[in-house]
Amino acid sequence: MTETPKKMLAIGEAMLELAPVEGGTFRLGYAGDTFNTLWHAAQLLGPRARAGFVTRIGEDRLSDRFLAEMAADGLELAGVQRDPEREMGLYMIELEGTERSFHYWRQHSAARRLADDPDLLDQALSSANFVHVSGITLAILSPEARDTLFDAVANAREAGARISFDPNYRPRLWASPSEARDTITRMLAHTDIALPSFDDEAALWGDANPELTLERLRRHGLAEIAVKDGARPVWHLAEGHTGRCDTPVLTELRDTTGAGDAFNAGYLAARLLGHPVEDAIGWGQSVGGAVLGEPGARLSKASARTLAASLAGL
Repeated sequence: MTETPKKMLAIGEAMLELAPVEGGTFRLGYAGDTFNTLWHAAQLLGPRARAGFVTRIGEDRLSDRFLAEMAADGLELAGVQRDPEREMGLYMIELEGTERSFHYWRQHSAARRLADDPDLLDQALSSANFVHVSGITLAILSPEARDTLFDAVANAREAGARISFDPNYRPRLWASPSEARDTITRMLAHTDIALPSFDDEAALWGDANPELTLERLRRHGLAEIAVKDGARPVWHLAEGHTGRCDTPVLTELRDTTGAGDAFNAGYLAARLLGHPVEDAIGWGQSVGGAVLGEPGARLSKASARTLAASLAGL
């Protein structure tokens, strides 16, 4: 009997992305932290797992195009709600060297309503093996919708799903740092795998180094943690043991957008397939490094296929 492929879901916002390319022009695409993670993971996993994105988009042509691209890229559409009153948000990347800044138009995006209906959300998360959430997902929701999301995640976890969480702190999305800390702390209670970035943790919690981030999250009861820290080593906790994995030196950097999301994709894809944590970190570093060499938050489809083929033999 053929085994049913495992199912990975991500919850959050996909936006229209304007990414700079040569000649002062911009490329139109779709991106968003949890969507970037889910998309890259889906390309790595291929037919070995199912991948779906849980979000809310408009009923306009650009939203239609997003759905068509999702389907063409092998993503499941069952978790995508349509909103007749709102459209997708928009952001533009501005580069200075390889570092980026962002300009956002997302205040009235449809994704802010993705958790308004508890029954739809529970249905979307049913039968998932992995569910990925971020601090941005939490930040764009109303307090009532956050409660709905926490309930849905708790239900999915009780049914057997593993919950991964990247706190991904963005100050402008929160009313205050205390609101962010309180909400993220609530999410940690439902989390199995934490994938924070050290610079975010230092900004929100005052952690002096990644080891302190690891220890603080361990005290929340988390048994699996990987702390990203740019070009510096990844600190991790798994099976009661801590360690660090050096990050390979990259010779070609083009755009830092989405590198942390890409790391999450490689890490979670490897874990879904049963690889140990050290190998999962290696996958994450490979995907994150590849994204650093291309414009925008996601690899081209051809680059993703090439990377997936190279990782398949590991």
